[in-house]
Amino acid sequence: MIGFIGLILGIIVGVVWNVNIPDKFSPYMSVAILACLDSVFGAMRANLSKNFKLDIFISGFFGNSVLAVALAYLGDKLGVPIYLAAVIVFGGRIFDNFAIVRRLLLEKAKSHRR
Repeated sequence: MIGFIGLILGIIVGVVWNVNIPDKFSPYMSVAILACLDSVFGAMRANLSKNFKLDIFISGFFGNSVLAVALAYLGDKLGVPIYLAAVIVFGGRIFDNFAIVRRLLLEKAKSHRR
């Protein structure tokens, strides 16, 4: 729940402050945002599975985003678009976590109807 609240607050702050990011930083920001979303969906999954740990969420949230940006930067310096690999991996993990969250919510809804 903490991750979801943070996500909503982040969206509100982003809409209200209208932050403009230069085009040269867009690959880094896209990878960082995907890494953060991956952590949020992972936290939602862990919360529904009753094994959420705040320290793991926070370390994954910041650690994944910093690592993803660092790899994208390294790839940029080497002339290899490594950020595309990160986008594919984080995108896949987000869809996997969303599928599990959806199943867990449907199972809870079915058990409450009985």
